[in-house]
Amino acid sequence: MQIAVIGSEEASEELKCTAKEVGRLIAKSGAALLCGGLGGVMEYAALGAREAGGQTVGILPGVNRREANPYIDIAIATGMDHARNVILVRSSDAVIAVGGGYGTLSEIALALKMKKPVVAIKGGWEIDGVMVARDATEAVRLAIERIKSL
Repeated sequence: MQIAVIGSEEASEELKCTAKEVGRLIAKSGAALLCGGLGGVMEYAALGAREAGGQTVGILPGVNRREANPYIDIAIATGMDHARNVILVRSSDAVIAVGGGYGTLSEIALALKMKKPVVAIKGGWEIDGVMVARDATEAVRLAIERIKSL
């Protein structure tokens, strides 16, 4: 399984803690964590996955793989800016949104259009087709259950 974690590069301490726990739980489930590879939610999700022995992949907006945060195992430099969101979502079996803004909203829309399971936590994303989770444990559980049911 490959689960994407999406969210803002500028994130509160609460969102960073939640993202780290989501990453840890994804790794514990045996799934690979995909993200945008930069800071904020992406960095903390990758940190949690790395600390739990998981694999992390960053789909970067720029052309330099060294732009990836230090917890990315595989950095893919796309040079596509926000268009890289399509690659991130297409490569994932499910998407978990931790907070976020317009970039996150675009990834949610792409995932729904591609019929990928989407779980939101701490973002206020009450959108048709998006499952809302109370915490990291529920978010990862819902994502994995939906992947397995497809």
